[in-house]
Amino acid sequence: MNSNDGRKIKLADLRNQVVGIDTTIPLLDGSKRRYVFLDNAASTPTFRSVLKCIEEFLPWYSGVHRGMGFKAVVATNVYDQTHRIAGEFVGADLQRNVVLFGKNTTESVNLLARRFNFATDDVVISTMMEHHSNDLPWRKYCKVIHVGIMEDGGVDLSVLKSELQKHKGKVKLVAVSGASNVTGICNPIHEIAEWAHEVGAKIFVDAAQLAPHRPIDVLSNDDPRHIDFLAYSAHKIYAPFGIGVLVGPIEFFAKGDPDFVGGGTVSYVGLDDVEWASPPQKDEAGSPNVVGAVALAEALTILNAVGMETITEHETQLLEYAISRMKNLPGIRIYGPTENLGRKVGVIPFTVGGMDHALVATILSMEGGIGVRNGNFCAQVYMRKLLNVSPEEEKMKRAARCDNPILPGMVRASFGCYNNEEDVDMFIEMLDRIVRKQFRGTYAIDPITGMYSMNGYTVDASAHFRFFDPHKPTTTGEEVA
Repeated sequence: MNSNDGRKIKLADLRNQVVGIDTTIPLLDGSKRRYVFLDNAASTPTFRSVLKCIEEFLPWYSGVHRGMGFKAVVATNVYDQTHRIAGEFVGADLQRNVVLFGKNTTESVNLLARRFNFATDDVVISTMMEHHSNDLPWRKYCKVIHVGIMEDGGVDLSVLKSELQKHKGKVKLVAVSGASNVTGICNPIHEIAEWAHEVGAKIFVDAAQLAPHRPIDVLSNDDPRHIDFLAYSAHKIYAPFGIGVLVGPIEFFAKGDPDFVGGGTVSYVGLDDVEWASPPQKDEAGSPNVVGAVALAEALTILNAVGMETITEHETQLLEYAISRMKNLPGIRIYGPTENLGRKVGVIPFTVGGMDHALVATILSMEGGIGVRNGNFCAQVYMRKLLNVSPEEEKMKRAARCDNPILPGMVRASFGCYNNEEDVDMFIEMLDRIVRKQFRGTYAIDPITGMYSMNGYTVDASAHFRFFDPHKPTTTGEEVA
C-alpha cells in the first residue's frame, strides 16, 4: 500500500545519497577524520535526492489553497500529493483517514491530546517506556496509568492487558511507542490495538522511532488490529526540514474546533459565527511548510524504492555485528535486548563502568570523531527504571533540564539505513581505547551543566559554519558592502 514512483534503489547506494557522509572534522591530536554519525535516533541527515527535489520544486513554490495563479495551482497539487504519500507510507486508507502536517511528533501528540475532549475521569493507559512527548501531553487532560516494564526493558504486556480490563468503560486511549528511542524495543502495536478495541478504547502509536526502520501498516479501519492514530517526524526519516505527520480518522478531526485558528482553517467567517474548513485544512493554520512536505515525500519515496524490509534486515545485521563486538569489551553494559535483535530497531544504549556517560560521549567525539547521544533521551522515567536509580538518589539528582547530564544516564549509539560495518569498527576502536583508559585528553566537568571539555582546548564552531554577518569578511577576505 506504500507509495512508489517506480524507482528501484540498492541499499548500498544509500550511503552515497547522504549529505555530509564524507565530512571531516578536527580531532584533539590535530589530525582530521571522517565524522561517524551514530545519533540517528535523535535526528537523521538528509538525502541528496531530497535536496535536489527541493531545488526542482522551489521555482514552482507559491502559497497553497489560496490562488488561481499557475504556480499556486502547481504548488497546491504538490502539497496535496505529499499528504497522500505520507499516508500511504503507513498504509492508511485515505478515504476514511486524514493526514495532518505539523512541526513534529511532539506537536502532533499535543494536538491529539487537546482534541480528544477528555472528561475528568477518563483514563489513558501508557507505559513507562514512553518518550516525554508521548506522556506529558496526556497528563494535562486526564488520568494516565503507566504500565511497568520487564527486566529486559520491554513493556509488561500482561499488566497492560489487565489494566485495560480493569478500567473498561473509563479508558479512552492507549498511547504507546512503536519503538523505544532508548532501547529500540518494538512493541506489538497491532496486538495492543486489538486489546484496546475490545474495551472500547482507541490506540495512538508514537512511530517517530519506528517509521525510519520498519514497514508500517495501520491496517483497514474495520480490522480489530487497526491503528487509530499514528504520528511520525520527518527529521528522523532523512528529511529534517521541520514537518511532522499525524494520521487519524477524518470523522474525528471533522468534529470540534481546531486548536490554532486563522488563515486557511475556515470556509466562512461572519461577525458572529465561523464555519471551519474540512480536514486537513482545518488543522493546518496559516501558510504551511510546503517545502518540508516535499522533502518528506521524496525521502519516503527513496525508502520505498529501497524497500523497508531490506532496510530492516540491514539494520538488524548491523546491530548484531556491533553488539557482538561490544560484548568483548570489558566494563561495557548494554541495556535492553542483546539477543533476538529482530525485535528492536538500531539503537544501543550502554554505560562504561566507572565513567560518566557525558565523559564517554565527549571522548568519542573529540578523540574519535564519533557522534553519539548521552543523557536521559527525554525518557527519564524509563531511564531511572533501567538504571535502578533509588528514590533517594533520584531526589538528590533532580535537575531542571530534562536531559541534564548530571542526572544518571547512558550513552546511545543509533544507526541509520546508510551506516555500515566500517562505521561500527571505528566506533568499537575508540570505545576500546576508552575502556582501557588509553584516551589522550585530560577532561574537566562543568558543575552547572554537567558537560565535559578538554583543559585548554576549545572548538571554534564558527570556523566550520557561520551565518552571514555584514561586519565580518567573506570567505574571500573581502568586506561586504
